[in-house]
Amino acid sequence: MTPKERAERSAAAMWSDDNASKWAGMEITRVDEGLAVLEMTVAAHHCNGHGICHGGVTFMLADSAFAFACNSRNQSTVAQHNVISYIAPGQLGDRLTATASEVSLTGRSGIYDVKVTNQNGHTIAEFRGMSRAIKGRLFDED
Repeated sequence: MTPKERAERSAAAMWSDDNASKWAGMEITRVDEGLAVLEMTVAAHHCNGHGICHGGVTFMLADSAFAFACNSRNQSTVAQHNVISYIAPGQLGDRLTATASEVSLTGRSGIYDVKVTNQNGHTIAEFRGMSRAIKGRLFDED
């Protein structure tokens, strides 16, 4: 199995039970080893009292992309710590894209950067996630 095939199978296994990301309207558009791209369109129910995309929704999109990137090797992995910096607000109707890429993987610990952009390529947020591998696999490998 190639690393990309393993990443795709890992993503499919996670996605099947990821009710939160589906509920938010996210879609996986690309996965590979140490990489994931998720997208969503900002709907009215994603907006806060200022009429812009709620920061928690932006964080959720980035966090989901991070999760698919750090689980791409079929090793169960969870967030240990993460931080986000909001650069610009997402607007109603914006198509947000979160691109997560691996910066470092040493033993059970990983570092991933996620950039959230809108349909015009403008940066909405920058997220850094630290992961920790735990017991378990997402699917049985032959």
